[in-house]
Amino acid sequence: MAEAITFEFPMTPLRNSIYILTIIGVFYACGSPDHSDAPTMHDALFQPPEIRSVMADVAGYQFKFPSKHKSVGRDFPMGWVPASFYTGVMAAYHATGDEIYLNAAIEWSEDNDWQPGPRPRHADDHAAGQTYLDIYAINSEPRMIEPIKATFDSLIAHPVVGREDWSWCDALFMAPPTLARLGAATGDKQYFDFLHDMYWDTADYLFDRQAGLWFRDQSYFYQRTTNDKQVYWSRGNGWVMAGIARLLPFLPEKDKKRDWYVQLLKTMATSIAPLQGDDGLWRSSLLDADEYPAPETSGSGFICFALMWGINNGYLDFETYLPIVAKAWIGLNGAIHDNGMIGWVQPIGEGPEKVTYDDTQAYGAGAFLLAGSELLIHAERLK
Repeated sequence: MAEAITFEFPMTPLRNSIYILTIIGVFYACGSPDHSDAPTMHDALFQPPEIRSVMADVAGYQFKFPSKHKSVGRDFPMGWVPASFYTGVMAAYHATGDEIYLNAAIEWSEDNDWQPGPRPRHADDHAAGQTYLDIYAINSEPRMIEPIKATFDSLIAHPVVGREDWSWCDALFMAPPTLARLGAATGDKQYFDFLHDMYWDTADYLFDRQAGLWFRDQSYFYQRTTNDKQVYWSRGNGWVMAGIARLLPFLPEKDKKRDWYVQLLKTMATSIAPLQGDDGLWRSSLLDADEYPAPETSGSGFICFALMWGINNGYLDFETYLPIVAKAWIGLNGAIHDNGMIGWVQPIGEGPEKVTYDDTQAYGAGAFLLAGSELLIHAERLK
């Protein structure tokens, strides 16, 4: 059992002129001196109809290009790339109630025969289980979760430490939210216990307590950028933050480890917020914006989602973090092409790299849908 962690602590044009707003106005709207009135944002970009519309545009583009759902170099369609997209699709369904999203997720799951990826011990191949379990919570057909349950039952019967099977921080988005959902769906405590043992051993290995950020894997422990900065990957840290937001709703309120995840989210929020670019987006290398100066939307989308989820659920102070989310949402919208494709998505990789406006991947769309879903929940509450 792992010990408890002690926590220490060129922009593209916006899609339409309707998106232009004065940032300081948003800051004043968000920063009410007391909490008696929820913050309001009057620009159309933050209103429910516009949020719904841009989410539909992004999802609609991605639905048209199933070839972009496949993992590079692998021929199975239930891999982590499409699975990451469909986490956003199901979040969009829950936020909007639009069955177009649910039906698309069911069709994808049926095409996969509700199977995880073919590598039982690989966390990437567990990510599809999040969508299967989300659909199971609606339709309750055992066939939807039997394969992913069998996979985890086998792993629990033959355990290894977290730092072996989850040796890269991306894994903390792929497997833990699936395990948490499986525990909630079955009521079986063994899935939560396995989650905690694996997660916190990985955290002891890859989490840099001093920086409040995660190394992508052990190869980055001593790497430095060309400007002699420590290397922390924006998408890798976005994966972790989003994974916390994806698992916490399914942990029992009395779970003894629940507060550990909450504290980790708060610590990461404190560390990552000051690294936001003036355009609202984070750079691929968090501490060295000069090495890869282009904005990056997949990491930014996951970070935006996690911060907004933390605000919506009372874990993060809205006066502090809502202005950061507002800037991020503006930046993310500025990356959307006219056809709904989200650009500035760093290609599949294992650390910070260059990115262009025309780079896209399905996980970038998934991150955008996750962020949009939480913003829509917030906006609907203000109506």
